[in-house]
Amino acid sequence: MTTAPISLTLSSPEATADLAARLGARLRPGDTLLLEGPIGAGKTHFCRSLIQSLLDEPEDVPSPTFTLVQTYEAGIGEIWHADLYRLSGPGEIVELGLAEAFETAVCLVEWPDRLGPDAPANALHVTLHPDPDAEDLRRITLAWTDPKWAEKLDRLTS
Repeated sequence: MTTAPISLTLSSPEATADLAARLGARLRPGDTLLLEGPIGAGKTHFCRSLIQSLLDEPEDVPSPTFTLVQTYEAGIGEIWHADLYRLSGPGEIVELGLAEAFETAVCLVEWPDRLGPDAPANALHVTLHPDPDAEDLRRITLAWTDPKWAEKLDRLTS
């Protein structure tokens, strides 16, 4: 990962949604976000907000916990939202078609540890940490190795 991750503290679900929308505006096909954090950290809220900000027509954005993958058509192309919590190992990833989607779509992956060695090396790692003392407070860390993210994230927080 990069030696200088970006760490932010967001004070409300609305602030989290705003950050997700601002990041979404910078994404293009082939960009992957790997969202990490415990249950209840806000991964799905972040994904839902990002997806809704990119849709031409408003639509419901359910959690893909049981379907594993939901896809959406947006002005920037296809968006894949995957929740891999229920997978038992990387072998099940092939059946979902994620490898191809990583190349051609914007992909948002919750529980990316299930990808194992199939996790794209050029992904942005988004780690959410809930504050145990303040229900709506979230700490978000953005980390990467691919240099493209430094440019995409420039002035994201200003």
